[in-house]
Amino acid sequence: MSGSEGSSGNGAKLAMLGGGGCAGCLSFLAAAVGGGVLVFIFGGLGVLLAPIIAIILFFGGGGDDGGSSADDVDSEAIAESVQGDGKGELNPETVPEDLSETIEDAGGICDAIGPVVIAAQIEQESSFNKDMKGPNGEEGISQLPPDKFKEFGEDEDDNDETKATDAEDSIMAQGRYLCSLADEVKPIVDSGEAPEGEGVLDLALAAYEVGLDKVKEAKGIPESSKAQSYVVSIRSLFPRFEGIGGAVAPSEFPSASMSPSPDESG
Repeated sequence: MSGSEGSSGNGAKLAMLGGGGCAGCLSFLAAAVGGGVLVFIFGGLGVLLAPIIAIILFFGGGGDDGGSSADDVDSEAIAESVQGDGKGELNPETVPEDLSETIEDAGGICDAIGPVVIAAQIEQESSFNKDMKGPNGEEGISQLPPDKFKEFGEDEDDNDETKATDAEDSIMAQGRYLCSLADEVKPIVDSGEAPEGEGVLDLALAAYEVGLDKVKEAKGIPESSKAQSYVVSIRSLFPRFEGIGGAVAPSEFPSASMSPSPDESG
């Protein structure tokens, strides 16, 4: 959502390298790993993902010492993760301990998404800041627009309140909303109207960021940098939350004092 533009998530920075759309074209990515050269062939959305995979291959994405060498990176696993369905196993060390179960639950609401997708979105939207404030009234760790939280939010933590600033309420609402979007865009994919390589998850993520109407009008990921960079940003985080290549999250997560003001988050 718009609040994601103010997020400190690494995905947003990496996605800028994805550039504009190039649906249907091919790209060759050669990456030197461990003294050898690996060549990947991408088509459609993969063209945008290629530079992201290259960055992760060379820099690993984190580790106990803040980085990992190329020798430690499972290049094939990283490429598969970035281009996969996001339903891999969530590494619990990559998310706050008290939210791991909720993220798993949200990722199990429907077949179209998984906990890795939920975790990647949270990182992109708020960097796991439970008190994040967005520029358009978004609140909480998942940064749903107020009207969407009102529609999909429930009292998940049994405190007799349904609040976007309650992390459990926010994350489960995120899962329900994303699943609802997946249901809406599935006919576009099933009918073959969506460009080759764009699946239900990709269209649902784009709709989460720029709105369902724009995705339906485009019959795929809209050809805007905002839509395309968001999809690439989320996918670029999949290896991190699957713990591939030593990619683990920081041991400490943001506190409320780190919340940007609405002016700063735009």
